[in-house]
Amino acid sequence: MAISDPAGAAARLTVDLGAIVENWRRLGRLAPATAIGAAVKADAYGLGAAAVAPALARAGCRDFFVAHLEEGLVLRRLLPHPARIFVLHGVPAMAAAVMRQARLIPILNTPADIAHWQAEARRAGTPLDAGLHVDTGINRLGFPVAEFAALLAEPARLAGIAVRLAMSHLACSDEPAHPLNHLQLERFRGAAEHPALAGVPRSLANSGGLLLGPEFAFDVARPGLALYGVEPRAPGRGMLLPVLGLEADILQLRDVDAPDTVGYGASHPVRGRRRVATVAVGYADGYMRAAGNCGAGLIGATEVPIIGRISMDLMTLDVTDVPIEQCRPGSAVTLIGNGLPLHRVAAAMDTIPYEVMTRLGSRFARHYVGGEA
Repeated sequence: MAISDPAGAAARLTVDLGAIVENWRRLGRLAPATAIGAAVKADAYGLGAAAVAPALARAGCRDFFVAHLEEGLVLRRLLPHPARIFVLHGVPAMAAAVMRQARLIPILNTPADIAHWQAEARRAGTPLDAGLHVDTGINRLGFPVAEFAALLAEPARLAGIAVRLAMSHLACSDEPAHPLNHLQLERFRGAAEHPALAGVPRSLANSGGLLLGPEFAFDVARPGLALYGVEPRAPGRGMLLPVLGLEADILQLRDVDAPDTVGYGASHPVRGRRRVATVAVGYADGYMRAAGNCGAGLIGATEVPIIGRISMDLMTLDVTDVPIEQCRPGSAVTLIGNGLPLHRVAAAMDTIPYEVMTRLGSRFARHYVGGEA
């Protein structure tokens, strides 16, 4: 199905919902006793929460994680109760009633979050579900370990709050040998085993955490990147299915020869007679400038280097070695997928797959396949 298909779009983004669902199932097989949730913040990492989240829900996923209140409100319109939607950034001031009415579950990170949610519980006349976040070493959000222990030692400080999840977040899960992983594990165990949290599900593992071993899985996992086909470490092993494909049509071909140059800043000097193809993908579409003169595309089985700077709306590729019958105006160039996995594209941009996915723009014709079951 096509969710967004601009008329005449010269570039197409394909998202395989069936592959996302299968990756979710494969992650579940790593930790059979763990409920595998789904991080669908940032519009499902740029791939479209309106398509991704319902496909996962149909497959049996029940726990979804977003960053902001607005993301949670959008998701609730897509996912009726009993899907649980956790909002990682807490309770925004003056928005507690909206959050309660949408049956969103805030992750409480600060005393102010607790105060806002308790006040709303008093107005509602009933305890409200929430999660508690203990910071075990990433030093971003959450209660420091000592403050978390002090909070749990005084039950009155959580009056009106029904704690449904105790969580923390790993800082170095993509580096298995990093000592902080096991330090955070021990800190989390100590914090979450407080008697006040007896019976409360625990959550530590993101995508990388699930790969660290079963001791990191606990009760609920929150994979994101792995759902979308990228292994947090040692990518390309084939454990996960690729999800994303991007291709663009050739707009124009030209022959150039030395001493000509290609693109802004004359950054690519031509050495000998070459054939250059121009396609309508640029940094305004999320294909970052850093890949100029070092990234690549594919035409059939032939890899073609990106030459010159990537501009706002266009890029140029050296297609000299492509058979002429495969390389005409309207022929497709693969920019992500097949022999160009996302992690390799990200490396050419000197960034990480997260950033590539979340930057992919709105001008592509977006096609969603699979995920109906």
